[in-house]
Amino acid sequence: MFLNKLHISSLLLVLTILCPRTTGQLPKAASFIYAGCSPSKYDPNSPFQNNLTPVLTSIVAGSSQASYGSYKSGEDSSGAAAYGLYQCRNDLNAGDCSACVQSAVGQLNLVCAASFAASLQLDGCFVRYSNEDFLGKPDTTMVYRKCSTSTSKDGEFFRRRDDVLADLQNGESFRVSSSGTVQGYVQCLGDLSAADCSACLAQAVGQLKNACGSTLAADVYLAQCFARYWASGHYLPSSADNSDDDIGRTVAIIVGILAGLALIVVFLSFLRKTC
Repeated sequence: MFLNKLHISSLLLVLTILCPRTTGQLPKAASFIYAGCSPSKYDPNSPFQNNLTPVLTSIVAGSSQASYGSYKSGEDSSGAAAYGLYQCRNDLNAGDCSACVQSAVGQLNLVCAASFAASLQLDGCFVRYSNEDFLGKPDTTMVYRKCSTSTSKDGEFFRRRDDVLADLQNGESFRVSSSGTVQGYVQCLGDLSAADCSACLAQAVGQLKNACGSTLAADVYLAQCFARYWASGHYLPSSADNSDDDIGRTVAIIVGILAGLALIVVFLSFLRKTC
């Protein structure tokens, strides 16, 4: 009985991920940023996979209700528990958040197939799962950085940029700021306290200044927060960005093909049962 329920749950998860609802999703929200996968793999139908399936199901379902959610399945003592979370950018509405998370989970299952731990960042949302409990634990590891190729020597630009970055470091989980032609925003995961969020953002802003120097646009993603700024008209994709977009488009094509195959399999199964 349990196996039958699990099989149905898995099928519903696959169909939900591969056939997301049509929404007014912002195109930029689905842009691929980065993915990380553990080298260790789990076996099919293993206890960990049985726990991971309901976590991913809950992530997809929860994203239509709230911009953040964290989940656990299984007992810690079993060694097969699964932990996961999602975070949408707080300016997205519920439909855009849900569409983004569905896309992220679908891409994660392809890019990091059978990995014990994985994370994937799209421009509008983030999804992560693991066989180790990472929920609510501060982590300021730098996972991704992007600096524009355009630079400036204008003192006014630096003053405006520093004003924006200073305003963004106040512990709010999501904040947008602007000064003159410079804009920026930051976000922390929903389970961070104000103090931990401030500490994470301080690290991210420090990385922006130290690593990207005089660039007119920069992004830094730490494990639990990110910071971004850009000067008007200068947030242009670099060659690295184009490579990332190619990855996203390739994954999207694969997801589309698998969606078609999944529907054909379901349709044929239905015909066999009715004939």
